Parts: sequence; structure tokens; C-alpha cells
Amino acid sequence: MNDDGSGRALRIALLSYRSKPHSGGQGVYVRNLSRELVALGHRVEVFSSPPLPKLDPGVRLTHIRNLDLYREPDPFRTPHRSEFRSPVDVLEWGLMCTAAFPEPLTFSLRAWHHLRSRLADFDVVHDNQSLGYGLLGLGGELRRRGVPLVATVHHPITVDRDLELAAAAGDRGRQLSLRRWYAFCRMQGRVSRRLPWLTTVSAASRDEIVKAFGVRPQRLRVIGAGVDEEGFAPRPGARRVPGRVVTVASADVPLKGLGDLIEAVAKVAAERPVELVVVGSARPGGPAERSISRLGLEGVVRFEHGLPDEALAGLFRSAEVAVVPSRYEGFSLPAVEAMACAVPLVVTTAGALPEVTGPDGLAALHVPSGDVDALARSIGRLLDDPGLRERLGAAGRARVLERFTWRLTASRTAQWYHDAIEELNR
Repeated sequence: MNDDGSGRALRIALLSYRSKPHSGGQGVYVRNLSRELVALGHRVEVFSSPPLPKLDPGVRLTHIRNLDLYREPDPFRTPHRSEFRSPVDVLEWGLMCTAAFPEPLTFSLRAWHHLRSRLADFDVVHDNQSLGYGLLGLGGELRRRGVPLVATVHHPITVDRDLELAAAAGDRGRQLSLRRWYAFCRMQGRVSRRLPWLTTVSAASRDEIVKAFGVRPQRLRVIGAGVDEEGFAPRPGARRVPGRVVTVASADVPLKGLGDLIEAVAKVAAERPVELVVVGSARPGGPAERSISRLGLEGVVRFEHGLPDEALAGLFRSAEVAVVPSRYEGFSLPAVEAMACAVPLVVTTAGALPEVTGPDGLAALHVPSGDVDALARSIGRLLDDPGLRERLGAAGRARVLERFTWRLTASRTAQWYHDAIEELNR
């Protein structure tokens, strides 16, 4: 019996088509879930293409080679002829040349090819949001051996697509290129409908998946993500920097609402000293950079990227306020990380944010998505009220310890694995 109480130790293959360690949620999810599954007594092997995850001792990594077409500092690069070693490599290059995003499809095909010779090595195979056509072939071979293929859908990428299309209204060329880039969403919907065991991180995300992909609700189990509650924690003597506001925006895209926050900070800055630290990077000449220049905020807004967990936790601890201004969130790890550090939040009511942070006024002040004036008022209110900041921060920390630890996520995920195995072999 394992520590999770769910039965025998399992051999788990965890598939992740890209696993950037310190930005975006996929690499964070893979690292922490795999570590806690191992701590519960299971064996985990992560299969990933670049960017590769940072993994903890006891978790094995298998590198699924690809052409790494989007690597920094040379995204959309042209591979050398010697790099092409298979038809999938040619497919990956060809799709990129037509402005499509090939990685979910090509990773799934490579994973299928790689795992075909190792089907007997695992009790369960868990896909982390690639949802590529190769999973259908892999899943069929696994089922014949009594091994389930399960998948996490953090949220349907159709949400990102629709927000970017709305932001590009009137620019037909930009809209056409966006539709081509997001063409993989149709594949992900088709694959999701054919996979028997799916999980997602919130009820809000579940509802969006049902709506966007046509998945039956009873096939989706909600298992929230978590936080390292010891690393992300208050520290005695940690100094809050007066007026410091922190947000995490891994991509300069409409989904994250960074433009709304920059506009709001301009309003706050007109009345009191304020500093906005953005964990992420702005595209050169992109919307965030243009807004900062237009509003004269070069000395007010700064960007930090590639922060390891220790540095990110330290930055949260230095903030008086953290903000999640997103137009949609399927969960929001940054909100949970801020709460774990006892930092009061301002969040929009988009997606799962109220579900994660609790009722308005518990751990966060809620504002309507896209309402710049309400965002500015709530930030100013927290900056002016240390008692409110302390109360919200303490409530957020308590909420995390009760609901959002990685050990709890791993225990629930292991139980889901066992349920899928039992159902398949019934």
C-alpha cells in the first residue's frame, strides 16, 4: 500500500511535449507532480521534447528529440540538412513553414514510436496536453495490454485563440496567420473526444472543455494543481517594498491581460508611488512595450524572466500586492504561489480565478475582466490599507495549505490512475 492509500506502486510514463521549467504551467506541473508521485512510492519516467523540464532526484527523464524550431535565441530557425532523420522531422519543418504550430502533433507521433517497444514497462501513460493524433494509435496498443492512456487538459487552447483573434479584429492578415497557428486546436478536440480518461485543474476549465471540445462532462475529473508550500511561504523579517506590485505573465498575449494591468498601473502612478514587476518578457515592439512607452512608464514597469522558484518566491515576498489580470485562467499557479507567500491579491473574475482564490474579499479583491478602472481602484485600495493586506494574505496562505499542495494533487492523481486501470480491466 502506498502513502496515498490507493493500492500498489505504479510505473508511470508522463508525456509532456514541452516543459519549460520556470514559465508557463506545463513544466511546473510536470516537475512537481512527478516529484510527489515518486514520494508516494510510484516510479515516474518523464518523456519530453525541448524545452526540457527541471526534474527532482528519483524521476527519470527521456528526451524525445525534435527539431527544436522555437528555441531561444533563434526561434523559427532553419535546421541543417543533417538534422532531418525521419519523416516526422520533415512534417515538423513543413508545418512550421506554413505558419502552423506542429509540436503537439509531432511529439505525439514520436512518443508513440518511442513507447511501442516499451509498452510492458508501464502501468499507466499520462499525456500532459499534447492531445496529438499519435495518442490514438498509442492508446489502442496500450488498451490491448490493459494499460490506460490518460490525459490532462489544463484548458482548451481555443480560449487563447479566440482572445487573440478578437484583439486582431480588423487585421485580416493577422487573423489568417492566427487561425493557421492555432489549427492544432481542431486535432486536440478530436483526440479529447476519443480519450476515455481526462482530468483538468478546475471546474471552470472543465466547463470550457465541454463547451469547446464536446467532451462529455462525466469523462472529466477535476484535480487541482498545487504549490510547494515550503518554498513558497512567508519568511520572518522579509521586507515588503512599498508600492511594489508583482504579476506573472509568461507570454505577452491578450489572454494574460497584461495590457489592462499596465493601463491600471498608469492610473495608480498618477496618485501614489508604485512599481510593477512583471515576471515574464515583453515582445520587442509588442503591445506591452508599446503601452509602457505611450504611458511613460519606463521607470515604473520592469520585467524579470527565467526566475527559479526561490527567486520567484522571494519576489512575491517583497511585494505589497500581487495581481492576476487575466482575461481567462484555467487555474493560475501564480495566484496560488502568491497566496502561499501570504501576499494579498487582486484578480479578475475570469475563468477559474474566483474558484481558486475564494469569494471576493477572502484572499483577493475581485474585479471584472478587462475593467481597467476597477483594477486600478483595487490595487490602490490594497496599497493604502496594510490591515486589509495582512488579512487577505493570511487567509490566502490558509487556503493553500487546505486545498492546493502538490502532495494532495499527486494523491488524487494516483487514485485516478488506479480507477482508470480498474475500469479498463474490469
